[in-house]
Amino acid sequence: MKHVFVVIAIFLTALFLTSCSKHRAPAAELNLFAWSEYVPQEVIDGFQKETGIKVNYEAYDSNEAMITKLSQNPCGYDLVQPSEYAVENLIRRNMLSPIDMAQVPNIKNLEPAFRDLPYDPGQKYSVPYMSGTTGIVYNAATVKTPPTGFADVFVPKNKGRVVAVNDNREIVGWAFDVLKIPLNDVTPDNLAKARPLIQSWLPIVKVFDSDNPRAPLLSGDCDIGVVFGGDAAKLYEQDHKFKYVLPAEGTHQFIDNLCIPVGAAHKSAAHQFINYILRPEVSKIISDEFPYTNPNGEAKKLLSTSQLENPASYPKLEHSEVFHDIGPASQKITAMMTELRGG
Repeated sequence: MKHVFVVIAIFLTALFLTSCSKHRAPAAELNLFAWSEYVPQEVIDGFQKETGIKVNYEAYDSNEAMITKLSQNPCGYDLVQPSEYAVENLIRRNMLSPIDMAQVPNIKNLEPAFRDLPYDPGQKYSVPYMSGTTGIVYNAATVKTPPTGFADVFVPKNKGRVVAVNDNREIVGWAFDVLKIPLNDVTPDNLAKARPLIQSWLPIVKVFDSDNPRAPLLSGDCDIGVVFGGDAAKLYEQDHKFKYVLPAEGTHQFIDNLCIPVGAAHKSAAHQFINYILRPEVSKIISDEFPYTNPNGEAKKLLSTSQLENPASYPKLEHSEVFHDIGPASQKITAMMTELRGG
């Protein structure tokens, strides 16, 4: 039976490629499908000017949204930006093309800690772009008792004061951390344990926003957030009153990557863009605008002391986990969260 599934997978991949070959776009083009507010326009402009390759940048706000759209339009994108568990998912589904590292000599600039990672053994399909954490940011001018963990954030007194990233798996992960359940142990029993906790949390959140959670914090509409580290780092750069802490219960470390879909029409352009991104001076531009944890060791040498000492960009990791592909269990998360949100 296993051999039958292998044959079916090979057939479907061949069908993918045959279908895509009938819809090839002009060569001097790159269709980039990436996280919103994550690729600086300066980087895109520089690449276009140097290569003559036009970059079409389409954004998404969750790995699940990206995977769904890529599944529906496998020929539509040349480069995607999945997080670690999404890389695992796409590899399992034969949806990624191997990267020819001979065309990406700047791969040498990555720090050893970001090479040959468990979600892509042998580093065949992915190149790390940026890493980071999910943590708690708060306005120290208005929040007099600093929160130390999720249990301090999601309490009745904070109702209407909290902004949180709009990501179902993240939210479930926070509940798992509080309940001391491993982040990737997504079973029906564990979801049932997390359900009442999440149900009590949702009304406390004023805004769910993964695209720009900084806005309600800067405007004063919210003074506490559970956000991605890069957003907290930008807040800290603007005003040191915004403090960042990793939740005492534990935190999710993510690694976002550049990958080439199997149906990509412009693989040469995709390789060129990956190699361009890995130049130290280009990678520095990304850190300047989006101050996440940069895996590019040579680029980090170009950063200022204040950038390297930003507590949200380069926090001290003690109790962190990475997400892994959980297969069909992700649908159970979606179903539960949709029900709890009343959708």
